[in-house]
Amino acid sequence: MELSQRARLRAGDQGALGQLFDAHAQAVHGYALRALGDWAAAEDVVSLTFLEAWRLRGKLHEGDEDLRPWVFGVATNVLRNTTRTARRHRAAMSRLAERGSVPDFADELVSRIDDDAQLAAVRRALSGLRRSEREVFRLCVWVGLDYALAAEALGVPVGTVRSRLSRARARLRTLTERELTRGRELAPIVGQVRDGGFEAARSLQGEVR
Repeated sequence: MELSQRARLRAGDQGALGQLFDAHAQAVHGYALRALGDWAAAEDVVSLTFLEAWRLRGKLHEGDEDLRPWVFGVATNVLRNTTRTARRHRAAMSRLAERGSVPDFADELVSRIDDDAQLAAVRRALSGLRRSEREVFRLCVWVGLDYALAAEALGVPVGTVRSRLSRARARLRTLTERELTRGRELAPIVGQVRDGGFEAARSLQGEVR
């Protein structure tokens, strides 16, 4: 009988790790990129996530073949612990306006925001959430995990995921509107907002409703 991918990972099959990487590395990179806003830092998170997954393979419990909750649970823990990466990100964000360009993030949320100032506004709004709320929002809205899978990834009850996501949506809606209002007030002064920039950022509100 052919072993499942879970069983192969637990047994130390490096081929199974390669398959896991091929299946989820791109999604983990997008997840980290949204959280950090820095390509190099996101790549570091991908590497650390799969190294840590390999290290923790013996703790992988029995279940179905959907390994996303486990992978993104590991990625979330890596993000929590990358304080140096976070400091590099903050420094990079402070220089973002000087560079005058935003990388093509190629994902549903960030790709809509084509203006440097608006990207910064959305990130400021996200930073206003509690860490637990940000993590649930990222997993449910960005990654697309349902309540049960997000709960598995974070090791919390489903009800906790529901309540955290509800609070995150409400707070993020308020914080985003505050940042957009601030941006409208500053735009005539700095003269750096391209046509359609505010409209692009407003689309974020659809993500939090």
